[in-house]
Amino acid sequence: MSAGQYLRYDPSVEQVRPEEAEAVEAIVASISRTSARSFAKDGHGTRQQHAKGAGYLRGELIVYDDLPDHLRQGLFKQAGHFPIIVRLSTAFNRSDRVRSPRGFAIKILGVTGPKALGDDGSTNQDLLLVNHPSYFADAMSYMHAQHKVESSLILPDLAYGPIGFVARVLVAASDRTGIPIPIVLKALGDAGSNILGETFHTEGALRFGDYIARLRLVPISASVRRLTGQPCHDADHAVLDNVVAFFRDNAAEYELFAQLCTDLERTPIEDASIDWPEDVAPPQALGKITLPRQTADSPARRVYSDEVLSFDPWRCLAAHQPLGSIMRLRRDAYRASRTLRQQQNQYIIKQQPGEPRQIADLPD
Repeated sequence: MSAGQYLRYDPSVEQVRPEEAEAVEAIVASISRTSARSFAKDGHGTRQQHAKGAGYLRGELIVYDDLPDHLRQGLFKQAGHFPIIVRLSTAFNRSDRVRSPRGFAIKILGVTGPKALGDDGSTNQDLLLVNHPSYFADAMSYMHAQHKVESSLILPDLAYGPIGFVARVLVAASDRTGIPIPIVLKALGDAGSNILGETFHTEGALRFGDYIARLRLVPISASVRRLTGQPCHDADHAVLDNVVAFFRDNAAEYELFAQLCTDLERTPIEDASIDWPEDVAPPQALGKITLPRQTADSPARRVYSDEVLSFDPWRCLAAHQPLGSIMRLRRDAYRASRTLRQQQNQYIIKQQPGEPRQIADLPD
């Protein structure tokens, strides 16, 4: 496709519905309540999104040097190498026998340029990806799901067994027939495959310089491709254990792609539940992520990654500002969750929360 076939970014592409502000307020209030309940139970503040760490890694993002002009945007304007910190995670802070979506959060260090929310003192760009291409449609649909999450906190892990089984049956039926099912069922029906073989997505849209995009991360080295679809849910900490064992002897490579928005009907911004068809918005390679052999978990590395670091899609260049209702919601929800967690843990964690300035800040 030629650059002229892609929709150019303009602030008017976002259409905020009147009820969104009230929904976001309700979501933040629910997050505050769930955070207080988990702190009262554990004596420790935890993330309210992807709380369970599943591997902590050093690596590098290599931006390709042969990109066409329409892909030379923002972070990808020039070829280069950036150090990165990766936090792998699962969505539920429960036993890994309870299958749940997998997360791949990337902190890219040494990124300069105007920021989406103004100068925050860091030179980092965060990308948050999950192994599901679509998400809740908007803040209003997420509000209903958040309230269900809040009410289900008392359920034991055993209760999720039959729930997950039914959800997986419905996901398989949906895949076979094309009949859509609620996003929450897709999450509960996650296959529980090895995290290292998964393909990850930003789920929502973001500005891509002069254009608009969704990003995805695809395993490309044979070492991780052979793990695609392999079960990883047979122990309480199966996901982390498998990541640690893998990186003890192996390196991994992933390729980062962009799907560029063509129009607001087929590649919508305000409805994150609709996948962008590849025949309309084909994935185009931007660069490669390399993760060398390393110790993927240690007490110091875990504390730093889980307690000191935070990952936020709004910690980004203005050229990559998140777009759409779900992404606007994250601006407030992530900040609220992070602030509460840091307040709860201020007397527990010796190191003050903050942004890394160099890759050596991630402990061995």
